[in-house]
This record gives sequence, structure tokens and C-alpha cells, in this order.
Amino acid sequence: MGLRLKTKLTLGLVFLFVVILAFGILGLFYINRLRGDERNILKDNYITLEYCNNMLRALEELPGDTAALPVFERNLILQEANITEPGEQEATRAVRRNFVEMVADPADTSNYKDIRRAIFVIQDLNQQALFRKDKKAAETASDANLWLTIIVTILTVFAFTFIVNFPGIISEPIKALTEGIREIAGKNYSKRIHLQQDDEFGELAQAFNTMAEKLDEYDHSSLAKIMFEKTRIETIINQMQDAILGLDEHRKVLFANVVAEDLLGLKEPDLLGRYAPDIALHNDLMRTLLREGGKKELKIYCGGKESYFAKEPITVRKDDQLIGEVIVLRNITPFHELDEAKTNFIATVSHELKTPISSIKMSTRLLRDSRVGTLSKEQLELLQSVTDDAERLLKITSELLNMTQVETGNLQLKLQSTPADEVVHYAMSAVQVQAQQKNIRVRYEGAPGLRPVHADGEKVSWVLINLLTNAIKYSPDDTTIEVKTYGEDHRVFFTVRDHGRGIEEKHLPRIFDRYYRVPGSTEKSGSGLGLAISKEFIEAQGGQIWVKSSYGSGADFGFFLPEETG
Repeated sequence: MGLRLKTKLTLGLVFLFVVILAFGILGLFYINRLRGDERNILKDNYITLEYCNNMLRALEELPGDTAALPVFERNLILQEANITEPGEQEATRAVRRNFVEMVADPADTSNYKDIRRAIFVIQDLNQQALFRKDKKAAETASDANLWLTIIVTILTVFAFTFIVNFPGIISEPIKALTEGIREIAGKNYSKRIHLQQDDEFGELAQAFNTMAEKLDEYDHSSLAKIMFEKTRIETIINQMQDAILGLDEHRKVLFANVVAEDLLGLKEPDLLGRYAPDIALHNDLMRTLLREGGKKELKIYCGGKESYFAKEPITVRKDDQLIGEVIVLRNITPFHELDEAKTNFIATVSHELKTPISSIKMSTRLLRDSRVGTLSKEQLELLQSVTDDAERLLKITSELLNMTQVETGNLQLKLQSTPADEVVHYAMSAVQVQAQQKNIRVRYEGAPGLRPVHADGEKVSWVLINLLTNAIKYSPDDTTIEVKTYGEDHRVFFTVRDHGRGIEEKHLPRIFDRYYRVPGSTEKSGSGLGLAISKEFIEAQGGQIWVKSSYGSGADFGFFLPEETG
């Protein structure tokens, strides 16, 4: 015969008493060890001191040994990621500010003293923190030793009291609950438990009585009412304009409304109760719906025309357990039609604007010809303004035409072997005038022996010109823009690096979105499409484009394309 509940509880509480006693002994033991381990919590301060010492040693080697600059900057970056004390942020910023000035002119040692002073401030703050934390840890250990002793004593008394009294308190209510559960199992829903206790057992008895009442009520309910509710829900689902398909946890079809039946080309008897993957063997749409991570937007021929639907899978869970799935196909055809009309309208307007704008440019060139007539200085300025506006409008219309090609899938690519150097030199010559106006030098560094890319040279040149134009636009006067090409893993990489104000990190995820412009930009001439079109051009040729930047340190745009094979 097994142990009675009272005996089991007694043994359990004895075990609990032993655990509490052991906890107290171990707690006192480890509290005493805390004094020896307390310095482990201060490792951040020690690391900071190490970074400071490394920076000071590197500073001592400057300006004679320029190799010390990377050592200094590496430790400064590590320090910036390890700020833990009040006032340390300001001192670290002072080091960074003076370091930037030092990098700009390594021969100028006037700010070395400021750098040392800021580093000494950081060291002093962390040394003070070491002493303060060490003292606090010692006090904490002493207090913990006292309180843990008191707590262990109190818990020991309570545990002994529970061993004597608790088993008898809980055994009688459990007997009553066990008897009530047996009656409910025998479908005697009139059984009630009456416990005169204002504790958890009293609440459990009330919950049991409520459950018995509900079971008694459900036992006498009408099946016709349940069927009526089922029919009403099915009617609502069938009246919806979206296709709805329901599956159970075993992926068997539970329900499908009329729209779903029409899209699948199957009737209710061919769907309900069947295993969905078996249906998918002979039904392309069902196979697409069951595919995880597939296209969220589907084009389906329905009702005599092509329609567009958005797939929205919904998992149904109960107590974190999967009990089914509902697949909804929302009809988004009207939105596609509006989007197509918008694209066609933009394409038509852009195409119609391109001819008169080109005529305006031709007229401005004729007006500049001295054979037509001499213009005054004011007239020439007005003519230059008209020319700039025409150029800007022509660029915007060209970008809109490119974007409509992308949106309609009519992008024409002439993929062929294209040398990377030719693309770069062509792009650099195209922006030469813009660079000279700001006295900006565009410097090219190409890797030797670079294989040609398999790409559309005109499209790649367009992308590179766009990146260079942006770099010139946002770079200060008298600076340098670096263009690099190199090969890696059968890919050719192109990068454009400027030294402008850079882009804040929060804007980087949206920088290639259509019509997106970084807030606060003073440049108003762009359409916000250049980078979006660049992304489409590069990805259409099997490449990838990216940007790396932080505010105040310039931007680094780049892309790669596959090498020419064979």
C-alpha cells in the first residue's frame, strides 16, 4: 500500500526543512566568500583603466610613430563602449574631440595635454568607483550575513510548525474534493462541496461548485442551439469577400467559404475533412498556400480576369499549443488597379514632359550663342537659372521613367562583359564639372587584374554617377571622394566614400525606399528616387547595394556585381 497523503506531506515538509537549513548554511558560507570575490564586479573599471593606460602609452609614441594612432583609436572605441561612471561620458567625448583634431594634423601636439588631462579624469573617476564599490560590497556582505542568519532562524521555526500542523489541515478538504470529483466523473452534476474555510480550499470548493453548475447546465442544453450558432458563423464566413480556409492541428480542412472554393476550383465535399497536403498534390493554389515563407501576394485568374490576393496566415493557439490555422486571402485587386493607373499616369506625364524640357534646353543653348544675339549679365543669370531648372526637371522625369519600368517589370537589361575601370572612368568624367565647382577631388583606386563584370554597363554607370553626384552634393568644399573597386568570391565590388556629414543610423534602413528623403536635408532638388532606382538596377543584375554611415563621419555607399564567367 502506498503512503497516505498526510505521510507524504510530512516527508515533504521535513525535506523542505532540511533544504532551508542547508540553504542557511550554504548562504553563510558563500556570503563569506563574497568578500574574496567582490572585486570581480569591478572588472569594467579595471578594463577602463587598461584602455586609458594603452592610450597614454600610444600618445607618448606620437607624433613620431604614426602606427600608434590605430592603437589609440582602437582603445578609445573600446572605452566609448565601456562607460560606467557619472562624468565619464563627458571626459570620453573630450578625448574623442581632441583625437579628431590630432588625426587632422598629427604634427600639431598642442592638444596632447588636453587629451592626457581627459584621460586622467577618466582614470580618477574609475579609481574612485573601485574604492566606493569595494567599500559598499564589504558593507553588503556584512549586512547579508546578519539578515541571512535571522531569516534562516525564522524559516526554521515556521518549517517546524508546518511539520506539526499543516498535514492535518489539508488532508480533510482534499478528501472532500476527491469524493466530489468521483461524483462528477459519474455524471452526478448535482453534487456540491461545502467547506467552511476562507482560504484556497474554500475558493477551490466554490470553483468546483461553479463547474458542477455549468456542467449541469450544459448537460440540459439544446443541441439545436449549438447547431444554430454553427450555422450562423458559417453564414457570416460565406458572406465575406475574402477567401477563408481553416485547418486543424493535423492540417485537415475544417471549413472553406464560397470564395475559397471558387479560387481552389473545388467544392465543399472535395475539401472538408481531407488532408491539405494531399489536396496540394493536384492543386497548385493549395500547394502555394501551404508553403511557409512563400509569396505573400498572389496573382490568381478568377472571375474571367487576373486578380490579386494577399495571403495572411493566422495560427490558432490555446495555452501555447497549436490547435489549427486559418489562411485568409484578401482581395487587393482594386489597389493593384489603382497602382497600375498611377504608374501609367506617371509614365505618360514623364514621357510627355521630356520632349518640351529637351526643347527648352535646346533653346537655352541657342540663346547663349553670340550669333543669335548678345545678352546682358542679368539675362545670362536668368538663362542659367532656366537651364538648371530644365536639367533638374529632365533628371526627375528620367528617374520617374526608370521607376515606372521597374514597377511594370519592363526593365530592359543588356548584360555583357563590362570592365569595371571603364564604368568608373565614365562616371568620374560625367561628374567632373560638379566636382570642380566645389574643388572636390575624386580619387580612384582599382585593384589590379580585376575581371570584368557581367552586367549592363549603361545601368551600372547610371548607378555609379548617382552615388558620385550624391557624394559631391553632401561633401564640403576642398575635400576628397574615394572610389574603389576590388574582387572577392567571384564578385566585383564598387565603393564610394565621402567625408560629408553622414547619415544618422535611424535613417539607414529606409535610405533606399522610394521618395524617402533624410529629414533635415537642405537639398531640395532631388526626387527621392535615385537610390531606389539604383537598388532595383543592381538587384536586377544579380548584385546587392548597401550603405554604411554614422552621423558626422561621412557615408560609404557600395555595391557588388557578379564577375564575367568563361
